[in-house]
Amino acid sequence: MQFLWKYVDDLVGKGLSTWILAQLIFYASAQLVPMALPLAVLLSSIMTLGSLGEHMELTAAKSAGISLQRIMLPVFIAVFFISIFAFFFSNNILPIANLKRNVLIYDIQHQKPTVAIKEGIFFNEIDGFSLRVTRKNEDSNLLYNILVYDHTSGQGDDHIITAAKGSMTQDDKHMALTLHLENGDEYKELAPKKPDQQNYEMYHTSFGSWDKKFDLSRFKLTRTDENFFKDMKQMMNVPQLVHQMDTIGIERDALVKGLHTYVVPYYGNMRTGLDTLKKLPAVTGVNFNLGFRNADDMLRTFTAEEKNKIMERALTQARNIKNYADIVAKQVDFKNSEIVKHEIEIYRKFTLSIACMVLFLIGAPLGSIIRKGGLGWPLFYSIIFFIIYHVTSIIGEKTAEKMVISAPAGMWMATMVLTPIGIFLTYKAANDSKLFDIDSYLRFFKKLRPGRNV
Repeated sequence: MQFLWKYVDDLVGKGLSTWILAQLIFYASAQLVPMALPLAVLLSSIMTLGSLGEHMELTAAKSAGISLQRIMLPVFIAVFFISIFAFFFSNNILPIANLKRNVLIYDIQHQKPTVAIKEGIFFNEIDGFSLRVTRKNEDSNLLYNILVYDHTSGQGDDHIITAAKGSMTQDDKHMALTLHLENGDEYKELAPKKPDQQNYEMYHTSFGSWDKKFDLSRFKLTRTDENFFKDMKQMMNVPQLVHQMDTIGIERDALVKGLHTYVVPYYGNMRTGLDTLKKLPAVTGVNFNLGFRNADDMLRTFTAEEKNKIMERALTQARNIKNYADIVAKQVDFKNSEIVKHEIEIYRKFTLSIACMVLFLIGAPLGSIIRKGGLGWPLFYSIIFFIIYHVTSIIGEKTAEKMVISAPAGMWMATMVLTPIGIFLTYKAANDSKLFDIDSYLRFFKKLRPGRNV
């Protein structure tokens, strides 16, 4: 629903078929898998182990000498295969779904609205024509008081058609619209045959019946070539992302080398093949070969006019270097940002798989501790831990995009936060901890109450 409301303005009034809408929803639903799959693993593991604990099956298994880890092993193997499928889905299926969805949305956004003529309002979507009807009869599909402006000549309103009534029909493929007019008039101006003539000829024709056809090929949904969108990082798998990162890195290094090449001509002592320190000419009676302690000593050998020219030239060169360096710095920052975003997409494909396993390590021991099945408490705890996982993932990803922290640290932040919790819960569950037993906490505080033994 959120996806449909986001693009509702682009979908309404386009005359899209049910098949196109079904494709769009199907491709958009693929984006829900990275969010739904970890939650499903978490909830199902809590419900499964919680149901076993609620019916004393865990107690019976432990009494028979079966440890909790041995009980969790078959489910863990199933989650392991789910994690493999999650990586395969993120790396192979999801990029294709994103590609087809974005292409389809682009085509829908650039499709012209369907022909929907309203009473008393000019319809200008057909190129070269403007139509208006005073009244419509929805039952008989009749139009009354029709006015058509034909601008195809490019000379303004030189061709006008009016009719008392008429009707509209479209062919089976919706490629052409036929406007059947009855009891009408046609007014048309003819441009002068010679450029120096100022007189325009006009002729008037009355007709009893006339069919006017319009081309509707632009209203038909045309599919864009998918190759135009394949360079977007959301549409790539891991090898393609790595290749794209290398390409961006080469472009970034070329920018830095280009800056060095640009700067070298501005510094004489950096030019290859020149030695300006040993062969300086004498200026105003002072030999440069004698050497100077600093730039001020050298400037004293020039006249005031020469000093001004030297300073102006130096300032111009410095400004040029600074402006070019600022441009290169912005381009390098953009390239670094693109590299980080590609790294984020790479790690995203792995974090989904690891998240399924980490949330299982939280859900399975948590279910054995709370000993509740069904959709009550398991759903409650699932929502809490999933919110922690989701919020931490968003924080890590956004900070990585801003390059506050590295891409690996940002994308693995949720895993690093939840893994110790999973290990702790597994340890507590293996030792039959009363971690979520309210009665045990009440008994503990009753022991601390003063005067209880009096």
